[in-house]
Amino acid sequence: MSVRVKICGLSTPETIEASVAAGADYLGFAFIPKSARYVSFETAGALARHVPSSVLKVALTVDADDATLDAAVAALNPDILQLHGSETPSRLREIKARHGLTIMKAIGIAEPEDALKAEIYRDSADLLLFDAKPPKSMAGALPGGNGLVFDWSLIAGHRPETPWMLSGGLNAANVAEAIRITGAEAVDVSSGVEDAPGRKNPELIEAFIRAAKAAR
Repeated sequence: MSVRVKICGLSTPETIEASVAAGADYLGFAFIPKSARYVSFETAGALARHVPSSVLKVALTVDADDATLDAAVAALNPDILQLHGSETPSRLREIKARHGLTIMKAIGIAEPEDALKAEIYRDSADLLLFDAKPPKSMAGALPGGNGLVFDWSLIAGHRPETPWMLSGGLNAANVAEAIRITGAEAVDVSSGVEDAPGRKNPELIEAFIRAAKAAR
């Protein structure tokens, strides 16, 4: 079975179509106003019409309140809610009860003990996303999408019960090695397929998906 691929931070019909044509399994849309990849609810609704039912739509938020999540769900009709903030297990359960959608929780990785934090979400998250934790010195950094790579060996021997996905500074040149070291069965990319923050490149998208799918 080939590695599943998520292209995150999409904002145009052209890059959505390029992702689908190249074989993406998930497409992510960022409802984070401070992000260069931010899409409004109105824009997300229009973009969703370009996504076939065979590809899963992911709504990305950071510590969103109920009103924001309600609006994101109404606009995008997502299959997955990706929570990339400091949401607690109890908050995940609240969101799951409210929307009945698959919940993906991002876990920032920088130290050996960070991967163990995933265990607290064992009974509340349906999916985990291991991503690079930005250093404290990186003022104003978003929780993810910063193009940072973490030490993959930190999760090489970690096998949580919850299905998981690998993210953090991946690109077409390094994704095969990342998969080999971590054993990831799904990968997520944003900055690694961009010419500039928020500007996706269809050729880079195709190259990344091809490299990831060929890695296993």
